[in-house]
Amino acid sequence: MLAKRIIPCLDVDGGRVVKGIRFVDLIDAGDPVEQARRYDREGADELVFLDITASSDKRDIVADMVRRVADSVFIPFTVGGGIRTVEDMRAILTSGADKVSINTAAIKEPSIITEGARAFGSQAIVVAIDARRVGNKVATSEPAASPPGNAAPQLWEVYIHGGRTSTGIDVIEWAKRVEDLGAGEILLTSMDCDGTRKGYDLDLTRGVAQAVSIPVIASGGAGSLEHLYEALSEGKASAVLAASIFHFGEFTIGRAKEYLRDRGLPMR
Repeated sequence: MLAKRIIPCLDVDGGRVVKGIRFVDLIDAGDPVEQARRYDREGADELVFLDITASSDKRDIVADMVRRVADSVFIPFTVGGGIRTVEDMRAILTSGADKVSINTAAIKEPSIITEGARAFGSQAIVVAIDARRVGNKVATSEPAASPPGNAAPQLWEVYIHGGRTSTGIDVIEWAKRVEDLGAGEILLTSMDCDGTRKGYDLDLTRGVAQAVSIPVIASGGAGSLEHLYEALSEGKASAVLAASIFHFGEFTIGRAKEYLRDRGLPMR
């Protein structure tokens, strides 16, 4: 079994870390650079920064944050939010990020995944998938560029624009396609579980992890160390993303790794 990873997630809005529930009701959680330094000291394997209200007028804020984080930590970090072109990717990567995460842009123009992988390597391209459970609903919407799964029975649907827009695309089919297009990793967030602290959507995580061969990062719902263990074992995730349980000092990264090792999981 490959070593598992713990990845703190820092949602950034206007240069500050925030945390919400199901993508709303945001509260301030500190300075991103200071948070990054703390997680570096605690032994986090990687970091993820998501600019959750990304827009062109905030591009300079994000680039400055990336540079400051790169100067402050020694662990890999991923930056996502508002990345629409290969040039946007280049700007973030040259500012010091190790990977970029794309979501809406990948749905609207799937070729950006392939173009990014060719330019920077698949290992630098993370496709984020925001998923909402929809039972056995049959999708009827017609998404841009005709991505896969838009007419098949589904259990989870892909959402874009920070979780505000449904696409009618089946999550499992989309995960398979982004792998084929050259993505090196999938960041999978359950919108239903996000911020609830009731545990990850294990069915969702396992379904995607078993459908692809690239690493899947489970996101949304961590409220205890047991939840991390469940996502990595039952959910078959390669890594777990968490925010609240670390941001506010409930657990440290070191304590989490100790707990997971004691449960028999190989950790980095």
